[in-house]
Amino acid sequence: MRELIFLSLANALPRLRICDSGRYLLLRLAGMSIEGKCLVWGPLIVRPIGGARNISIGAGSFLNSNTRFGVPKSRVMIGRNVQIGPSVCFETVSHSLKYHPDRGRDDLFGDIVIEDQVWIGAGAIITKGVRIGVGAVVAAGAVVAKDVEPYTLVGGVPAKVLRRNLDAVD
Repeated sequence: MRELIFLSLANALPRLRICDSGRYLLLRLAGMSIEGKCLVWGPLIVRPIGGARNISIGAGSFLNSNTRFGVPKSRVMIGRNVQIGPSVCFETVSHSLKYHPDRGRDDLFGDIVIEDQVWIGAGAIITKGVRIGVGAVVAAGAVVAKDVEPYTLVGGVPAKVLRRNLDAVD
């Protein structure tokens, strides 16, 4: 019930600078583990209710509007100084390809880890079990189904390496 109340309050705040910079406090009260001050442009979508406890966000990170977390059992761990574009989805659950007539498809779960200083472009989808290395960039609209090495640019569906060694680029 606590999550429902505080998540609803955080999402109902007007989109004013003062509200955006303090929204993380309500999200912390909703059950998210938030290391320090971060900037959140609401609304955030957390599915299912009760999943907020499976989300952690590092200090200095920025989450743009309509970020979605599908976290029924596994966790999404976002590092420090991460930039997340609008309408990015973090999906920690998927389904098996095999259909069972008596129970449908099995659920497959996996944590998502976003290391420090990552930039995720608008509309990207990050799937279960993925780790995105420090300083990596995910292009807008990419679907990331495999780990991304540090300081690497990925893009496309499915995401493929577009450039390496971003730490050497100005």
